[in-house]
Amino acid sequence: MSQSLHALTKREIDLGLGEKFHFFCVPGLEEAGIGRVSRLPVSLRVVLESVLRNCDGTRILPEHVEHLANWQPTGAREEEIPFTIGRIVLNCAAGIPLLGDLTAIRGAVMRQGYPAETVGPRVPVDMALDHTLTVDYHGTPDALRLNTELDLHRNEERYRFVKWAMQAYGGIRLFPPGAGILHQLNLELLAPGFLTKDGVCFPDTLVGTDSHTCMIAGLGVVGWGVGGIEAEAAMLGQPLYFLTPDVVGVHVSNALKPGVTATDLVLHVTEMLRKAKVVGKFVEFFGEGVATLSLPDRATIANMAVEYGATIGYFPVDEQTCRYLRQTGRSEERVRATEILYRAQGCFGAAKRGEVDYSQELELDLADVVPSVAGPKRPQDRIPLDKLKQRFTGLLAAPVSAGGYGKAPITSGALADAAAEPHVPRDGDVVIAAITSCTNTSNPGVMLAAGLVAKKAAALGLKTKPWVKTSLTPGSRVVSRYLEAAGLQKPLDELEFVVAGYSCATCVGASGPIDAELEQAIGKGDVVACAVLSGNRNFEARIHPAVRASFLASPPLVVAFALTGRVDVDLATEPLGIGADGRPVYLRDVWPASEEVAAAYAIAANPQFYRETYAQDIAATDPMWATIPQASGALYPWEDASTYLKEPPFLAPELSGSALKPIMHARALAIFGDSVTTDHISPIGSIKGSSPAGIYLRTLHVEPADFNNFGARRMNHEIMIRGGFGNLRLRNLMVPGKEGGITLHQPSGEELTIYDAARRYEAEGVPLIIVAGQEYGTGSARDWAAKVTRLLGVRAVVANSFERIHRSNLVGMGVLPCQLDGVNAGDLELSGAESFDIVGLDEPVLPKQRLTLRVHRTDGTVTDVPLILRLDTPAEIDYVRSGGIMPYILSDLITKARAAA
Repeated sequence: MSQSLHALTKREIDLGLGEKFHFFCVPGLEEAGIGRVSRLPVSLRVVLESVLRNCDGTRILPEHVEHLANWQPTGAREEEIPFTIGRIVLNCAAGIPLLGDLTAIRGAVMRQGYPAETVGPRVPVDMALDHTLTVDYHGTPDALRLNTELDLHRNEERYRFVKWAMQAYGGIRLFPPGAGILHQLNLELLAPGFLTKDGVCFPDTLVGTDSHTCMIAGLGVVGWGVGGIEAEAAMLGQPLYFLTPDVVGVHVSNALKPGVTATDLVLHVTEMLRKAKVVGKFVEFFGEGVATLSLPDRATIANMAVEYGATIGYFPVDEQTCRYLRQTGRSEERVRATEILYRAQGCFGAAKRGEVDYSQELELDLADVVPSVAGPKRPQDRIPLDKLKQRFTGLLAAPVSAGGYGKAPITSGALADAAAEPHVPRDGDVVIAAITSCTNTSNPGVMLAAGLVAKKAAALGLKTKPWVKTSLTPGSRVVSRYLEAAGLQKPLDELEFVVAGYSCATCVGASGPIDAELEQAIGKGDVVACAVLSGNRNFEARIHPAVRASFLASPPLVVAFALTGRVDVDLATEPLGIGADGRPVYLRDVWPASEEVAAAYAIAANPQFYRETYAQDIAATDPMWATIPQASGALYPWEDASTYLKEPPFLAPELSGSALKPIMHARALAIFGDSVTTDHISPIGSIKGSSPAGIYLRTLHVEPADFNNFGARRMNHEIMIRGGFGNLRLRNLMVPGKEGGITLHQPSGEELTIYDAARRYEAEGVPLIIVAGQEYGTGSARDWAAKVTRLLGVRAVVANSFERIHRSNLVGMGVLPCQLDGVNAGDLELSGAESFDIVGLDEPVLPKQRLTLRVHRTDGTVTDVPLILRLDTPAEIDYVRSGGIMPYILSDLITKARAAA
């Protein structure tokens, strides 16, 4: 049957490239009477093409094609899609550990007598070392050089491993530190419009190890973020399995008002879609208003699909896509060929109302968008700019239980004190102002607007407040090219927004130190210090340990808040500062007109900037990168004494058994409320000397100055496991009124760190669970949030709901995600003294099987609570039956190697 499907749909196509190509025609399915493909959302048509093209009658069956071709907008979601992607992109944060896991699998395969090449990429892979730099130096002309040198010094051992991997595994293209952020490289360079293999052309599809990989959907590419755990499987040629999704259509109308930025738009969309509960769904934008959005504006919206919870926020390929491909230096022939292919596949252009069937339709009127920020703790908590002062002062006074800070309101006397010398920090002070992150640094419109604000402010004599740490970390070197060409980098420099690196810095928590005396004063005074950043994440304790409130804002607003030095200001009526002539300067005085931004954009939209920037192999020509030594050979020479690199443990026999066994007499390692993020779970930020990880490093004779951070030590599981659930703002309800990675051991009632408690339970042979509320695992695609959960001995996580990527990562590590069915975690009134059984895990297990959580209370009563086992597909059941994806992949590779021998 698969051969007949191919015969029905395989056709020749002339792309104008001088070569003969074939393609598998998705509209041909409808012509053959298989589904109403023309009514499918465009994003599903792209997925359908992959399923059709890869239908081999073994892994991918004709039934998979037929089911997706007959997708029903509101049908039951019980069928899985085997999605074979065309390429993979890796950031370093998850990409380096992925290469470590791959190397562990290769070692296991070779120890059984099979060749090294049994394990290696089966699809093209691009990797950027983009999450390593920290903003230690800022505001000075040598900040970029000093930060880069420090980056290479701190991470030399990791980079040696990366260099070894480049020679050991073919098919990986590397972008070294300083080349830019993965997502911006993907937009500007890596995305080819379409892919070819063996004479067949097909739409570009991908997955990546950063949750914001979905940014590429703004370019019409179906791709999203997965954990490195899933990416390993895809890299080795395994299809990705996911349930047929709901697709939410967002009808876009009208246009943005003058002065409203793409950042304002994405904060509006994030709030709107988070309220619409699009978690785990596809979102597709359609309607006439889509054409008014530039490609960078679309990419800004697509980037934050993770923040509104969707798998993807998709914009179909259209004229704007082709215009951007030309502006970023792609050849005219390639752009024309892209348009020809997408038109032939019925995938060109956003749908008009009524042309496509969606599971749900929402309205996005661009004229409703107003200048905004979001915060102080979540990206979906949008605040209109003119309401920020009122909102912040209200949060200061609100109790902690209501999301506030429980502080007295700011008085007029305190405002007067804020202007005193020396400055005494107070609630609302901005101590970090960062133009950072792929969300906005990929968008010339907002970057140029920031430069124009800086130019006008500097001309009027305004200066950044001295207590504000400023930084500019563009997503690619092209940003510097066009800012300099437009004459805007110099005024940014004058306001101390000097380029500190081409990396994902402040947004990922690598903001670096603030002034030590300032930090001490903040702590001593219990000050609610603030950060304003043009990023996508502002979760608690993420940006800096001394920062308790973080606000997402457009790059030009980041400049404005650096000038005010505080967030409790009404920028419509209060001045940014006093100009050189002694007169107050207001935001309206420095905000650029639309015509000014357009004139600067005309300079920036120069394809030559992109061609020249990407003309050379940066890894081959970077003299600093060349100084890193390189090992050779098929296997990495692991060093027992290394405190950075250890062979991953996830293939050990004790971690490879089936998770599908009843859990009896378990204890809760922790009980959480709603919105526990991967920032709370995963080891992140600096390593404190008093923490379990710091104590461990001291036993290895590592000095505190050389502790580095958890991001740099992700390939040492001994350090990472000691940092799990260690966030300073983590609230374990078992220890009410306290914050941090602590819990109560039961039945002793002794207060211990979560790590120490887990180790004691392990010695006692007690299985562990975690209980949580809504949106468990919100945040980045951090594999280590799942890995530390597994290594701490947690068998299952019981929660009201899970974020998509973290649920998948838990499955990939053999941890059971169990969703409460019709019961809220808070209503169970758990103290942590209970013991727990999870009943119903006896084989055979089916997707979304019903289970029971049996709660044994200290008074002798027993409560049965219904659960749904969130193993959503047969493939996920196979993974946990093997103990996780890594043992599953190893078994599969050895089986194939034996068959080929």
